Amino acid sequence: MKTILTSLLVVGASVGFAFCRKDHMDTPPSDVNTGTVFSIQADQSGHPLINITLIGAAAKDSFNAALPSQMLPIYGPEIQQKIMTLYPGFTTNILGQTAAQLATVYAKDVLTVSTTGTTTYYDGTNVMTGRQLGDDVVDDHFTFIYGGPDGKANPGLTSDHVDHNDKPFLTAFPYEAAPW
Repeated sequence: MKTILTSLLVVGASVGFAFCRKDHMDTPPSDVNTGTVFSIQADQSGHPLINITLIGAAAKDSFNAALPSQMLPIYGPEIQQKIMTLYPGFTTNILGQTAAQLATVYAKDVLTVSTTGTTTYYDGTNVMTGRQLGDDVVDDHFTFIYGGPDGKANPGLTSDHVDHNDKPFLTAFPYEAAPW
């Protein structure tokens, strides 16, 4: 019994590690013999609000299902156009990015995570090095679009005025606050 359990754990871990390899990042897991796909990308959440605010209604489902490597050529122009529609006065943002550069970041809806430095979405110094539960990513996105070069233009548009979670986050795993 112990040998069977050990064998199952080794096989399970091997399969899990195989699907975590970098070369699988842009390809859904599949059976190499039949080509059957085991899972399908159904939602993107690296950058909250991108699909809600910058992708047209007709493309929302296809954006959510797109592989990150395919997003920029397909959705980059639409995102850039939408940024300019939302704020026609956009020149550069607090990160020094043009609308085209910001669209490039947003079109590949993945979140880069630093394993050696500060983990935060944006703290004035560190930019998109990860995301903590308490990071106000909505205000950050609004600031990136409406805040102008110093982040202070259009102060009525750079915040959703929701400054904290409705319940405190936990200090130990699973960290999220208990549901209401």
